[in-house]
Amino acid sequence: MNGEVKILAGEIAHTRSRLLDYVELTKPELTSLSVLTTLCGFYLAGGAFDIVRFMHVALGTALVGGGAGALNQYIERHYDALMKRTERRPLPAGRLAPAEGLTFGIGIAVAGLLDLYIFTNVLTGALAAVTFASYLFLYTPLKRVTPFSTLVGGVPGALPPMMGWAAAKNELAPESWVLFAILFCWQMPHFFSLAWMYRKDYARAGFKMLSVADENGSRTARQILIYCAALIPISVVMTFIGLTGSLYIVGALILGTSFLGLSILFDRSVRDATASDFSAANISSRRIFLASLAYLPALMLLMVLDKL
Repeated sequence: MNGEVKILAGEIAHTRSRLLDYVELTKPELTSLSVLTTLCGFYLAGGAFDIVRFMHVALGTALVGGGAGALNQYIERHYDALMKRTERRPLPAGRLAPAEGLTFGIGIAVAGLLDLYIFTNVLTGALAAVTFASYLFLYTPLKRVTPFSTLVGGVPGALPPMMGWAAAKNELAPESWVLFAILFCWQMPHFFSLAWMYRKDYARAGFKMLSVADENGSRTARQILIYCAALIPISVVMTFIGLTGSLYIVGALILGTSFLGLSILFDRSVRDATASDFSAANISSRRIFLASLAYLPALMLLMVLDKL
C-alpha cells in the first residue's frame, strides 16, 4: 500500500513538474505584461463594455504570446544552453524534448490566433499575426546579426495595446498609436538594462546586442537616457488627447521623472567606472530593469483608474 502511494505521489510530482516546464516555455512574465497592456487598450477604447470579448482578447493574447515565447525558446535552445541566465530553461536543460516545445508552441499560438479571429475581429487577429511573425521571424534571428534587433523587437512588443483597442473598436484610432509609442519607448530601457546586466552571457552565446560591443557602456547608457526622457512627453500626451485626466498626468510625471532619474544615475556610474570595475554600473542597471517592471503596470493602472 505504501509503495503504491509513493508511486502515485511520484507520478503527481512528475506531472506537476512537466506542467510547470510548459508554463515556463510561455515566458509568463513577458506574456502577462502583453495581456495587461492588451486589456488596457481594450478598456481605454471606451464604448459599451463587452465582457465576453474582453475575456477572449485576454485568452487569445495569452495563447499567442505564450506560443511565441515557446517557439523562441525552441529556436534559441542551443544558444540558451550557453548562457547562465537561460541554461536551466526546460529545453536546454533537457526536461522537455525539442519536439514537445515545437508542438506546444505551434498548438497554443494557432489556438490563440483562431480565438482572436473568431471571437473578436479580423483586425485584432491580423495584428496578433503580425506580432507573432515579426517577433519570431525578424527579431529572433536578427539578435545574432545586428544590435538594431532591439528596435525591431520593440514593434511586436508595442502592438498588444493596439490589439486591445482593435478588439473593442475594430479600428486603429490615433490614440492607439500613442499607446504603441509608450510601449515602444518603455521597452528600450527595459531591454537595454537587461542586456547590460547579462552582456557576458550574450557575448558567450554570440548575440549581437548593443551592450556586447559597448565596452564602456556609454552607448547603452545614452540609449536608455534618450528613451526614458522620451517617455515623459509621450505618456503625457494621453491627457492632451482626452484619454486620461489630472490623476493620470500627475502620476505619469512622477513615474517618468523617477525613471529618468535612474537612467541619469546609470549614465554617471558608467562614466565613473574603470575598465576593471563596473560594479556600480551593474547595480544601477539592475535598478533600471526592476523599475521598468514596476513602471509599466503602474502607468497602466493610472490610465484605468483615471477612466473609472
